[in-house]
Amino acid sequence: MTDLAGRQWRLIREETRDGPTNMALEEVAARTAAKGGPRTVRVYRWEPGTLSLGYRQEADTVDWAFCEHEGIGVTRRPTGGGGIYHDAVGDLSYSIVAPADELPGDLMACYERLCEPILDAFDRMGVDARFVGEERPAIHRPACYLRDLNPAHDVVAGSGDGRKISGNAQYRQRDAVIQHGSLLYDLPAERHLGTFADPATTPEEMRERVTTIHEQTGINREEAVRALEQSLSDWCDADDGAWTDDELDRARRIADRKFGSDEWIRERIDPTATA
Repeated sequence: MTDLAGRQWRLIREETRDGPTNMALEEVAARTAAKGGPRTVRVYRWEPGTLSLGYRQEADTVDWAFCEHEGIGVTRRPTGGGGIYHDAVGDLSYSIVAPADELPGDLMACYERLCEPILDAFDRMGVDARFVGEERPAIHRPACYLRDLNPAHDVVAGSGDGRKISGNAQYRQRDAVIQHGSLLYDLPAERHLGTFADPATTPEEMRERVTTIHEQTGINREEAVRALEQSLSDWCDADDGAWTDDELDRARRIADRKFGSDEWIRERIDPTATA
């Protein structure tokens, strides 16, 4: 396996974009890395707040009227799992993109490697975070933070068995590995659950299962973002970077044709698959 710090990496510091564009930029970063360009570590936020559906999640698990009334965007991730409401303030999102041949081929080993900077970030924030020790049953399967907890990629924090604070997922695109994840800074539980049709739980029950960076340490959001950015940068010795004009143009096209389309969001049909 290649020494990650011996390659060209760029850090794209926290930027704010809508859901379809955030997902499209990951595909663009994968193409850039696969063609020999810089690998990417990135921190981002979602505006408007967005529900990202897991790849196989059924569209009828969404309360579409609630999302429309509240101005919440909806898109679909290429990764599995349940839906995540990415609040513009309460969520910290990141992605790591690198050529597949530079990362472990074993899925568990790859998760372990790519989650190193995430666990380091929590440590810098003062959060006692670790992978969940053993599987736990789901409370409401359509919701990512309330699904079964998996020791491979679910991170918990706090005393005892801990409560979930981060979920992470991987997929492959154009000979590159993309890992993205969500770290909870704050939890608007009522709004989160409101995006789902008939959630089988209450806000109080959700708070018993889920915790946040702010609850654990009280640091402000800007401090949490800086810790995450620094951990990602130090992990791979990344330089500050930015998207090129060509990458942004391609991302806009992919967002319009795929991640913002009803075919993809409601039916899992990729309109760009034969493009």
